[in-house]
Amino acid sequence: MVDVADDAARHEAGRHEIGRHEAGRDGLYGYQRGFGNEFASEAVAGALPEGRNSPQRVPLGLYAEQISGAAFTQPRAVNRRTWVYRILPSAAHPPFRRIDNGELHGTPFSEIEPDPNRLRWDPLPLPAADQPRDFIDGLYTVAGNGDLRTRNGMAAHIYAANADMTGRYFADADGELLFVPELGAIVLHTELGPLEVRPGEIAIVPRGIRFRVELPEGLARGYLCENFGAAFTLPERGPIGANGLANERDFLAPSAAFEERPGTVQVVNKFGGNLWAADYDHSPLDVVAWHGSYTPVKYDTAKFMVIGTISFDHPDPSIFTVLTSPSELPGLANADFVIFPPRWLVGEDTFRPPWYHRNIMSEFMGLVRGVYDAKAQGFAPGGVSLHNTFAAHGPDAETFRRASEAALAPQKLDDTLAFMFESRWMMVPTRQAMEAPHRQHDYDAVWSGLSRHFR
Repeated sequence: MVDVADDAARHEAGRHEIGRHEAGRDGLYGYQRGFGNEFASEAVAGALPEGRNSPQRVPLGLYAEQISGAAFTQPRAVNRRTWVYRILPSAAHPPFRRIDNGELHGTPFSEIEPDPNRLRWDPLPLPAADQPRDFIDGLYTVAGNGDLRTRNGMAAHIYAANADMTGRYFADADGELLFVPELGAIVLHTELGPLEVRPGEIAIVPRGIRFRVELPEGLARGYLCENFGAAFTLPERGPIGANGLANERDFLAPSAAFEERPGTVQVVNKFGGNLWAADYDHSPLDVVAWHGSYTPVKYDTAKFMVIGTISFDHPDPSIFTVLTSPSELPGLANADFVIFPPRWLVGEDTFRPPWYHRNIMSEFMGLVRGVYDAKAQGFAPGGVSLHNTFAAHGPDAETFRRASEAALAPQKLDDTLAFMFESRWMMVPTRQAMEAPHRQHDYDAVWSGLSRHFR
């Protein structure tokens, strides 16, 4: 047991830790470096047990709990688990009840038939100032594939919010969440500590980890990949060798920071494609210390080492892969996260924008800032395009004209960041996305100016 004096000191230390992180919105959060590492962190000194995971009496009167992100017997290379030491165990809560899903949907989608057409949307409108919407309320599903019940496939969502999650928390039992902010920073207060994520950065919250989203700038919009398959990992480099692309050292994991708050809070759980809620009498972010490898991380895409041609042509866009969710077939991804960041174009006698192509992989594309080099107009930051399996696409007519006539001096593409969620499965749009006012029904017209040059 912990005496009253120790208990009071512990509470004060917890408040200090949260205060330190709250004051650090300018980037002074305490992070740990690495991807897939075995981390350890404690918000109060002495909270982590020494030499064992589950002692008879946990230090400071805490409860030991393991969060397993992989089956117990999976190989060490892919096994992820974290031991947390918390004020109350996660089991201490009443039953969950179904609540309205809003504009969030779960796969498999069967509202409409799969559509082979090229699709594009303007940015999702932001919520009105007099209509507060937090992260959960602001989730909007665009497309998806596979079946979350069998842990295959992915879903692509947009979030648009103008309110903090106050007294409200979220956990996704269906999939791992990849955040790609486009407008405004977000702070992800997770069970294992906080992550501040700004446009140009990304973050991963593992399946089942509880968190709340705070908006330091009062408004935020971005993209969300819900990965139902194998956890995202770094792609193999193959003949590239030991360095380049995304490096483990540039990923940042949180440091422990716990909450204790009086009163009732709501925990929303996405399970089986639907939202469920339970009213807790304590914050679920009450982890005082933890150690393990199942942890949220963030990454600054500016640290991605771009690789490209220094002679002619340009390689397949797979060289821009930051993260991959592998499938049972080597090299065939359940989902890939691919970026097109600032870079130099130097190829001699080369058409430098992406070529015209038809892929077996499906491509869900978004734009964080600037202009995408394959589209001269109509694709704005916050917008979305979807080119499904074998849909013919590529540069619009204006981009083709400019690139065909351009002087081939070295060219710097700057102030731009586009990305793709790419998947082995065809992506089925939701009915709400297909019928949305911000869908561009004239998207095919961007190729209508292409003319014959055959001689």
